[in-house]
Formats: sequence, structure tokens, C-alpha cells
Amino acid sequence: MRSFALPLIVVLAAVGLSAVDIVKELDARAQKQNESAGKGTPVTTACAVPDGAQLVPDQGALFGVNLDLDSKALGEYARDLGRGPAVSVSFTGFPYTAQEKTDLQRAVSQIRVDGQMMLLTLEPMKGLDAVTSEAAEALAEDLAAFNADGVPVIVRFAHEMNGSWYPWSQQPARYITAFQTVAAAVHAHAPGSAMMWAPNYGGGYPFAGGRFEAEPGSVDFTALDTDADGALTLSDDPYAPYYPGDTAVDWVGMSLYHWGSAHPWGENELPEAGKFADQLTGNYSGANGDESRLPDFYQVYGGRHGKPIAIPETAAFFAPATGGETELAIKQAWWEQLFSPETAAQFPQVKMINWFEWDKNETEVGGRVNWTVTDTPQVREAFTAALPDWIHFASSGACASRSS
Repeated sequence: MRSFALPLIVVLAAVGLSAVDIVKELDARAQKQNESAGKGTPVTTACAVPDGAQLVPDQGALFGVNLDLDSKALGEYARDLGRGPAVSVSFTGFPYTAQEKTDLQRAVSQIRVDGQMMLLTLEPMKGLDAVTSEAAEALAEDLAAFNADGVPVIVRFAHEMNGSWYPWSQQPARYITAFQTVAAAVHAHAPGSAMMWAPNYGGGYPFAGGRFEAEPGSVDFTALDTDADGALTLSDDPYAPYYPGDTAVDWVGMSLYHWGSAHPWGENELPEAGKFADQLTGNYSGANGDESRLPDFYQVYGGRHGKPIAIPETAAFFAPATGGETELAIKQAWWEQLFSPETAAQFPQVKMINWFEWDKNETEVGGRVNWTVTDTPQVREAFTAALPDWIHFASSGACASRSS
């Protein structure tokens, strides 16, 4: 998650796993399934290994969630929503530790029961030099095991690489090499997995002042200066220098949030009409500033490159301690843009939309922001009623793990 027009340095914390709660819930479900099976009642089917190319729906879009698993288990969220999400987002360092691998395995177990597929965001916090072929091969081996457990995985590798706040930021050549290394291993050894390239929305590019911004005179700076004027500005393409190529990339993604109407953030304000569509297509000019020099992300990568497009993270800003518009009014105005018939008609290549379901302190505003749509009953009822019929959810019923 990143506020797309701010030059502030805020590191997104990896999604935590409430291990005790998860294990208890899964053990309880397994016991019930075993009891039913002992009575001769079939409760599950064998897990099928999906093919990565089949993860894109022919029509409509997958609905997913970026869930704070320390506050709510996936099963509880699915009950609140009235159905399981087709996509569940997880974060981990890469290469990951033994504990992080255990956490991912627990997340896979949750998804197999109450979801469908994992969007796995890999964060190489030790830098791109740590992304070796050996690490990529080990990842692919684990992904193949997850796939065999009935859980497809889309790998979002080193997201927001065009920002200035991560150790992998603004290093286009090294980033592309690392992405291709991971993609080659995943494509070769994990047939039920796919690769996602997901830059940050370009408003505010090049996000000057970040710890990892490209230094003037460096090879990276020269590569990013796409208009060759000796400076990095909003006139430079914030996406193309980082693109790893059509062979390596299966999906493209870009997170789009409504943070408010203008900097400084922190006020509860309705999103402008057409804001989501304008930002996705590089046509936004409004309270946030004139960002119409940006490329049309949708047309370039969904049209020219022919890739399915994901909105890996989205939500609308509401600070409970701040006055202004109501929680329902703000969030409803945003999800109406996401789920409108006009959005489905205008953007048929948008194949995934994931809501950011967190209630957390945000450094940008120095206080609590509630991004959720299932915690407040009135908001939850309105949200679930608004979900359109072109959105896909998880298939009902868990499958039997091949490792069980």
C-alpha cells in the first residue's frame, strides 16, 4: 500500500498471520470433516492442480481481499462477506525465512478452506542482489507444493519498484533481471502459478526525497530519464523502464486508493466522479493535481501488451477521529466506481479487484484509518449488496489436500 502522490517514506508492514487462531480453526474444520467422512458422507473432492494460464476469468473479474489476519481469520471474513474471496493477498520477505515459509503454508491452508487463490507479494528487503537463481528455484518448488494443495498462486514480485521507498526501487536493469529470474523458475516448475508486475500509480513520480531514489548521473537515472532532458519529472514514463517483458509477465497490476481530494491527506472527503477510471488511464487532473501527462496504463499494458490487469489493492480513506463525510458515503462512492456497469464495459481487461481490509494507523496522516468494508454493519450490508454479478468469488467447498 502506498499513497501515490506523496514523497513520504512509509514501509508497508508485511501481512501478519495469527497462527494460533488459524491453526485452531483449521483443526476444528478438519475434525468435523473427518467425523463426517467416518459416517460415509463425502465432504470434499481431490485438489486439482490448476494451470497458471487458466487463472484469468474469461468474463468479469476476480474479487479478492488484503486482510489483516491478526484481526480476522479468512473464514470469519468469508462469513461476513457471505462468500469466500477468490483471491487472498499475502506478503513475505524474499528470500524468506523458515518462519515465513511456515506462515505461508498456514495461509495456504486457510485459502484452501475459505478462498481460492493466493496473491503472494514478495519483498526482497535485502536488495535485488539477494534474488538468486537458487532462491527462485526454491520458491518455485514451494509454489508447486501449494498448487498441489489446490491453491493457485499469482506472484507479485517486488511491487512499486518505480517508487523511492524500497530497497529494490528505481533500479530498472537489476529489477528486470531479478523479475526474469523468478519468472523463469516459476514458469518452469510451478504450473499452477503466474507472475504479476505491479508498479505504483505514477502520480507524484519520481517521488523525490525517498531513501532509494535514483541518483543523478547514475546508470539508473539515465535509464529512467525517458525524455532525455537531464531530469526525472512527471514527463518521464514511470512504468516502461521497469517492464520485464511479455514472456516474463503474466499479469500487470496497479494499486489505486482514494486517499482524499488533496494533499495534505487526513480529511474525510468523497472521491471525485470518474477518479478511478481517470487514474487507470492516465487522464486524471483534479484536486490531487494535473497528472494527465502519465501514460494510459490500461491501454498500454492491457491493450498493446494484452495482459490481464489487476487492482491488487484498493480502498477509500476514512479516519474515524476526523470530521467530514461519513464512512458509508465515502466508501460507497468509491466502490460504486469500481463496480459500476460502466467500469466493466470500459475495462474488460480488469480481471482482479482486491479490497484492502485493514483498520490501522497511517504515518501519512498520523492517526487511525479504517479502510474496511466488513467491520461496520451498515457499511458491510451496503457493500455486499453492491457486489455485481460480473465479480467472481471462491468456488464453494474445500478440497482434500494431497499432503493430508
